[in-house]
Amino acid sequence: MLNAQVKDVEIKIGDTIRVHSNIVEGAKTRVQVFEGILISLNGRGENKMMTIRRIGASSVGVEKKWPLNGRSLVKVEVKKSGSPRRSKLYYLRGLIGKQATRV
Repeated sequence: MLNAQVKDVEIKIGDTIRVHSNIVEGAKTRVQVFEGILISLNGRGENKMMTIRRIGASSVGVEKKWPLNGRSLVKVEVKKSGSPRRSKLYYLRGLIGKQATRV
């Protein structure tokens, strides 16, 4: 199943990851990629959720949440690993520019 690939990837807080998810538009489906910093992991077991933040167009922060066991997830890949000193990186919401992308 598709989610077996997602469960095998080890992700940690502060990692820059790319999430490939299925998007349904009418009768068509496509894969959309969202790349950002993993700022939190919530829940445990089947209910585990991840929150990813990126700086979008015109320097606006965009956050998305996905369940790790969600059917819409196709693939999760780690681009860069971070080494934060906290378990939740909510302080990144108040930063702008290059500071908001360094962990």
